[in-house]
Amino acid sequence: MTNPAWKQLERRIAKAFGTTRTPLSGSNSRMTKSDTLHNKFFIEIKYRKQIPFYKTYNETVAKAKEENKIPMVIFHEAGTKKNIVMIDLDDFVRLVKQ
Repeated sequence: MTNPAWKQLERRIAKAFGTTRTPLSGSNSRMTKSDTLHNKFFIEIKYRKQIPFYKTYNETVAKAKEENKIPMVIFHEAGTKKNIVMIDLDDFVRLVKQ
């Protein structure tokens, strides 16, 4: 039997960060609630057919490509102090490794 797509994605992302997928999928594990066993990052991976903020991100990617820059979107919820960064995993891994 083959692994479900979400499980393959978790393994691939964990590998990109030099770690492994958490057995029993995150919250069912006794080690961590994160989807990976990374010692520094708590990585939550969501696999969905459609995520609404991708529209904004894809528009940003097109504009960034014209200027040969790394696309990044910052989401800010009004009334909070939180700023959430959305960046392509490959770009993020390259930046972290630099």
